[in-house]
Amino acid sequence: MTILVIGATGRVGRHVVDQLLQRDARVRVLTRDRTKAAFPAEVEVVQGDLLDIAALRAAFSGVSTVFLLNAVTGDEFTQAIITLNVAREAGVDRVVYLSVFGAERAVNVPHFAVKSGAERMLEQMGFGATILRPTYFIDNEVMVKDVILQHGVYPMPIGGQGVAMVDTRDIAEVAAIELIRRDSAAGNLPSETINLVGPDTLTGEDVARIWSDVLGRPVVYGGDDPSGFEQTMATFMPQWMAYEMRIMAERYVSDGMVPEDGDRERLTTLLGRPLHAYRETAASIVAV
Repeated sequence: MTILVIGATGRVGRHVVDQLLQRDARVRVLTRDRTKAAFPAEVEVVQGDLLDIAALRAAFSGVSTVFLLNAVTGDEFTQAIITLNVAREAGVDRVVYLSVFGAERAVNVPHFAVKSGAERMLEQMGFGATILRPTYFIDNEVMVKDVILQHGVYPMPIGGQGVAMVDTRDIAEVAAIELIRRDSAAGNLPSETINLVGPDTLTGEDVARIWSDVLGRPVVYGGDDPSGFEQTMATFMPQWMAYEMRIMAERYVSDGMVPEDGDRERLTTLLGRPLHAYRETAASIVAV
């Protein structure tokens, strides 16, 4: 059967498609823009978005299993609800859903609350789902690399509780493993939740030290106050999104994103290899 990947042109989704192809899966993607869908010829492309009911119905036709990644948008919850309803209508009940670590706790962060609501919908509508709950993406650091490299400041207000940042390659490989497992099963498998974390739980000061080591010169942590971070984000994203990023950063400072017992061991067993570390990404950014 065919596996549908929604969110295939982003940082996680592209890796998911690659991982599925490496496992000889038949892959279909739904994308708003065909010009961004530079996938191998064997990948089937359906054009449309998550509010385009006709496109959704075409995308789900003949599909058994779906990877659902909702982008952070003002209507993210509506998109998630409609997508899951159309999936149910099409008889698709095997889902791997990309949620977020601690979704049910950070209820004041809009995209956390959205994902918590989608998780409840998956449960109450009887989907067989793997809920993937990643922490902060290591790959997000490309957004702040200029501040680090040019000013010697690590500007992300992640606080002192610790955040076990995760690499998108690890997220995607776990997603592909779960998609194949569910797609190939004789029947619908029980739902489960997997926390996706990195190998190190890092504070803001820890991250600054890593950058200092990699660069060979001092990098300092910019501190826990998120107001400057919001102002910086607002220069290249909508104000509502910059404000949402601020609220999320406040949660990093107050709660952190600390793995539960057994999270890392579960992932390394599933992947059969060590998890990618933060220092790898820092080194690769410097090397470019």
